[in-house]
Amino acid sequence: MTDPTLDLEAQIKANIEASLNEIPHPSLPAGSNLYGSTKVFPDFQAEDGETYFTLVHGIPHESSVSFVAVLQATRALRKGFESAIYFYGPGTLACMSTRGFPTTGDTAFPGEHNLNNTIATFIAEGGTVYCCRFGLSLHGLREEDLIAGVIPTHPLDVQDALIHYARKGAIINSTYNL
Repeated sequence: MTDPTLDLEAQIKANIEASLNEIPHPSLPAGSNLYGSTKVFPDFQAEDGETYFTLVHGIPHESSVSFVAVLQATRALRKGFESAIYFYGPGTLACMSTRGFPTTGDTAFPGEHNLNNTIATFIAEGGTVYCCRFGLSLHGLREEDLIAGVIPTHPLDVQDALIHYARKGAIINSTYNL
């Protein structure tokens, strides 16, 4: 709920209060749970020239922080931000079009290719994806196995890409997990 008479900080504070009041009391009857219906922050859209940059180091899996980072970058892209993702270290495993079991492209379990599909969607919608060549080589991966549109990069580019996007004033989301 947005009240146009309140400034941004006052609106956020009011939304926090509303959210806290939604936590159901144990004595409420079943089915009256209102938990989670208030969004605290406004749905920000990009202003002209804004950029969102994501660094992904973590091991890719459809339920991992890496997957959530790609979803966030896609959401930023759809909000109008110039959006780029840089995979390095074990994160480079996410960029492979050759995933699947027992053979490439097969799905061993529901959602096995969610990360691949989300990266492909991100690229198709105008996002830029970089993948560190050193990370690829460390994991025995070949550049020809990258998802179409992924840009292989020199290992020194990890730091320089971060500097580049920071100088552009990018919002930087850095995920590092194992």
